[in-house]
Amino acid sequence: PSPSPAPSPLRSPAGAAMFSLLRISCRTAARRALGPVPRRGVSEGAAGGGGGGSDGGAGEAGGATRRRLEGLVRKDKVVVFIKGTPAQPMCGFSNAVVQILRMHGVDNYRAYNVLEDQEIRQGIKNYSNWPTIPQIYFDGEFVGGCDILLQMHQNGDLVEELKKLGIRSALLDTEKEDKK
Repeated sequence: PSPSPAPSPLRSPAGAAMFSLLRISCRTAARRALGPVPRRGVSEGAAGGGGGGSDGGAGEAGGATRRRLEGLVRKDKVVVFIKGTPAQPMCGFSNAVVQILRMHGVDNYRAYNVLEDQEIRQGIKNYSNWPTIPQIYFDGEFVGGCDILLQMHQNGDLVEELKKLGIRSALLDTEKEDKK
């Protein structure tokens, strides 16, 4: 009988275990983000004296924050806003994003540690209208958070999106080697 083809790294036992952990971690993050967490509305922000606009603050300072964030998200093909650094993520969701990018061989990306800059931490949430960190941007366009990146990874969309950016996923090379 002919040997069966080697399993895809996406379907290997180790890969399945990692995906399971990532899925649980991202589901928990999504539940927290979508749960009954009170969100600041325009009236609440105005009552607090800080304005409530979607530009990261009121007036000229908010506009400056928005312009700064626009520059940051467009600075590189892949930009992530995480808690911690790629070498030392400070939360499970940020770690999951770093690990997914690493699995695809995406080493050349810009990461911003939101724990070091409160203006970026709140401003990026307002800029994207997405309540949680991490946040991922491809070519200046908001992709989503950990849950979205994990879903794209699992269904193969991430390979295609990286290809559009001119980045070849390392998983394609792994699959090719397994078939030899």
